[in-house]
Amino acid sequence: MFSCSGSTAPSRAPDPMAIPPPYCDLGKAARDVFNKGYGFGMVKLDLKTKSSSGVEFTTAGSSNTDTGKASGNLETKYKVKDYGLTFTQKWNTDNTLGTEVVMEDKLAEGLKLNLETMFVPNTGKKSGKLKTAYKREYLNIGCNVDIDLSGPTIYGWAVLGYEGWLAGYQMAFDTAKSKLSQNNFALGYKAADFQLHTNVNDGTEFGGSIYQKVSDKVETSVSLAWTAGSNNTRFGIAAKYQMDDKTSVSAKVNNASLIGLGYTQTLRPGVKLTLSSLIDGKNFSSGGHKIGLGFELEA
Repeated sequence: MFSCSGSTAPSRAPDPMAIPPPYCDLGKAARDVFNKGYGFGMVKLDLKTKSSSGVEFTTAGSSNTDTGKASGNLETKYKVKDYGLTFTQKWNTDNTLGTEVVMEDKLAEGLKLNLETMFVPNTGKKSGKLKTAYKREYLNIGCNVDIDLSGPTIYGWAVLGYEGWLAGYQMAFDTAKSKLSQNNFALGYKAADFQLHTNVNDGTEFGGSIYQKVSDKVETSVSLAWTAGSNNTRFGIAAKYQMDDKTSVSAKVNNASLIGLGYTQTLRPGVKLTLSSLIDGKNFSSGGHKIGLGFELEA
């Protein structure tokens, strides 16, 4: 960047609102109201710790109350800030090992490079993915490539944003078959307390959502979806109320009369309890309702 000699005008910092989100995060605020604070049919425990050397450990375990199946995963993350590098290693109870290396804002500001590898010792299966993303004011683009010698799949997306308006495109190209396997469009509007999102997936799936932050304590969301050739429109409404800085309650209902209720309480710093239940409004007396329990510990 060059500046005029003798100029005393400060450089203008980029406006965070002017940098659009990646395609996968379009409509995320509305989805979060529907999804966060619930864990139907599961008992979950999440533990996050950080060593004195800066290594972050994340351990999670869950049990399905219907099947009794238990699963867990372990993740370690270490950041080398001087080089903009982040190293992550993952393991789960399916005996899958994963490694991820990320470099961000070093080769160019706004550029993120990501290499993911996966290995299953039991079968010897190996896979990998190379991801690139670049963001700046009014633009957020990315491209991911599967590391597959038989014919990689190329994923690409781009989001343009201007004065709150957002337009996005997402595609996937199967090189083995030489055809598009995914072809999605999205259009939306984002303000400080209001977000509108619409999308068309492969020309057959249509969806939309509205998010509104009514006040500092109340958030609401509405979601609609339908499939071409079908008269069945799926819709739902959800709300979250922040009672105080430690407690929040959530509720949602959809057109199938499934009612979700959630309660989140911070018992003490680093300890969070989540209770949730799913009630089938159409078959209330016949049972089959689900409950969920979750603990989050952070030290």
